[in-house]
Amino acid sequence: MDEAGSSASGGGFRPGVDSLDEPPNSRIFLVISKYTPESVLRERFSPFGDIQDIWVVRDKHTKESKGIAFVKFARSSQACRAMEEMHGQCLGPNDTKPIKVFIAQSRSSGSHRDVEDEELTRIFVMIPKSYTEEDLREKFKVYGDIEYCSIIKNKVTGESKGLGYVRYLKPSQAAQAIENCDRSFRAILAEPKNKASESSEQDYYSNMRQEALGHEPRVNMFPFEQQSEFSSFDKNDSRGQEAISKRLSVVSRVPFTEEQLFSIFDIVPGLEYCEVQRDPYSNYGHGVVQYFNVASAIYAKYKLHGFQYPPGNRIGVSFIDDGSNATDLLRKMATQMVAAQLASMVWNNPSQQQFMQFGGSSGSQLPQIQTDVVLPSCKKKAPAETPVKERLFIVFNPHPLPLDVLEDIFCRFGNLIEVYLVSGKNVGYAKYADRISANDAIATLHGKILNGVRLKVMLADSPREESNKRQRTY
Repeated sequence: MDEAGSSASGGGFRPGVDSLDEPPNSRIFLVISKYTPESVLRERFSPFGDIQDIWVVRDKHTKESKGIAFVKFARSSQACRAMEEMHGQCLGPNDTKPIKVFIAQSRSSGSHRDVEDEELTRIFVMIPKSYTEEDLREKFKVYGDIEYCSIIKNKVTGESKGLGYVRYLKPSQAAQAIENCDRSFRAILAEPKNKASESSEQDYYSNMRQEALGHEPRVNMFPFEQQSEFSSFDKNDSRGQEAISKRLSVVSRVPFTEEQLFSIFDIVPGLEYCEVQRDPYSNYGHGVVQYFNVASAIYAKYKLHGFQYPPGNRIGVSFIDDGSNATDLLRKMATQMVAAQLASMVWNNPSQQQFMQFGGSSGSQLPQIQTDVVLPSCKKKAPAETPVKERLFIVFNPHPLPLDVLEDIFCRFGNLIEVYLVSGKNVGYAKYADRISANDAIATLHGKILNGVRLKVMLADSPREESNKRQRTY
């Protein structure tokens, strides 16, 4: 479209081509009479905010107006309010045809958007995990009428992920919330739930919209040229004040899809989920990645910060402070790594078992168990001659736990007779004198990670059923 237009003689700041959509949704598209002068547009639209420029689209040969114009505001909320109040209005007493006002198409959107567009009314925020929907509504109702609030929860545990949506009745209200809410909420526009899938990126946006934007002020969200981490990508740069957590913020000059983000960070084992976010103040790509453990997150931060994807574009990776105690996380990580290394050494070299059990430590000292699972207190084992009521089959990944650790874990459910490993395999068995104790062990431990080892705990076949199985002939 030929936009050989004019700027009002009032002048003022005129944005360059690269900043036409900064901030996004700050430019409106008008369908007007061919005879409407620019001065009338400025007069009617200036009450809504600071106008940075006006373009009247003209025929490149005759220089006559085509009946189309653009008005660029300084803020998104100003443009949205102008759209809400001027759409369908007549500009002058002699005009009989109402004008049409839309949020102008940007380079990242496919069409002009109107007042009914969900993309302009729903925002996505980071919130404390203790927040309820009422707390969320209370915080954001000051910016306008709220249609609904929702909090994203873990599908398995039902716990809040610290993320939520707020849907307003008007686009200007959502824009004001993004512009004026506390920056700790990291508010951005959310992708519409019912938007047609025009690309794989939009598919992933629609399916899983989550999480947060770093912890720097919004105006410095993507200042690549000013941040040393983006200019040097020094792997040895250790900043003592940087928070450490299982969650990482990912930024890129080039937008990416959730599928692309997953393929990059799934290289590091332990990826829990990843989400892609669209920041309304730039066209950069932004995502959030979370791992099951802090060790994986630290490794991913070290290996992938500065990684070029696509070639020539470096991504920035930083920790998101989720309130966790960094010292405790590092202690737990170190303990898990040491325990896993020692367990692997013992398993691969049985001759080291005696050294591990008696060398340099008191025989009465209980083994260390590092896990997020809430375990019962220790209980006494049942006598060895007690009849077996239930047997459990245990699978270890990537390697078995030491026997003393296994015994300490499985005896906590009471009535444990014996726990043992199958030589040369990543499996073992636990014998219980009570079925309730065995079922409690399954419910608590199945699928959980202890000392860096994931357990599968299930009922074992009865000895009679096993004896009936066809024996191997080798």
